Amino acid sequence: MPPPTDLFPHATGAALKTVEAHQEPQDLVFYSGWFCPFVQRSWIALEEKGIPYQYKEVNPYKKEKHFLDINPKGLVPAVEYQGKALYESLVLCEFFEDAYPTHKPSMLPEDAYTKAYARIWIDYVGKTFVPGFMRLLMAQETEKQDAALAELYEVLRRFSAQIKGPFFLGEHFSLVDIAIAPWITRDVIAAEHRGYSREDVGAEWKQYAEHVETRESVLRTKSNQDKYAQVYAPYLKDEAQSEAAKALRAGRAIP
Repeated sequence: MPPPTDLFPHATGAALKTVEAHQEPQDLVFYSGWFCPFVQRSWIALEEKGIPYQYKEVNPYKKEKHFLDINPKGLVPAVEYQGKALYESLVLCEFFEDAYPTHKPSMLPEDAYTKAYARIWIDYVGKTFVPGFMRLLMAQETEKQDAALAELYEVLRRFSAQIKGPFFLGEHFSLVDIAIAPWITRDVIAAEHRGYSREDVGAEWKQYAEHVETRESVLRTKSNQDKYAQVYAPYLKDEAQSEAAKALRAGRAIP
């Protein structure tokens, strides 16, 4: 199957409207792939804070020289800020906090302890939930699918036990929520093909997921669900050629 950028070269639905509203040149250029959950993290942060940015769709499967100059890893998201380049989704989210301090709300608490606590759970999402979700989609044999699903439920129950409600830290929609939000918007793929159920995780998780997926900044960065379904079809066959999929097959950390 061709890469998603060949199947669908641009965002659709609400995300397309957001793209169209961000075509004017700005100090911050956001290099994006509409289909990528890591991109959506940074995109949500930009929308949440109301930061001016110019959106540029790139094809990370066909790495052009200028984009490789911006991000030698050849992955989205990446930004150019006043002519300087940065990348890595969560690094970018924290950069937006520092570079645009007058744009509110803040994505991290001001209190030093709570900020550190939030970073612990952001790290937890990246090291346990994200690879666990992908392993579930990529598992082929029923036994491996069942094991991956059980592991994912355990990861989410531990996370859910810390949710203050309605968001992870309480009323404050934070970077912890942004870190996990893109996979919440995509969990219907696991529900339809791998037996995943929010209810089976628990009531706290179900309520939390519903609050996160209906956040305005999340909705504005989401494409039509049928496009995600086709993007993830190769993962369900363990044929995906993304760098994340190749890393998991090789037993490496997601780059």
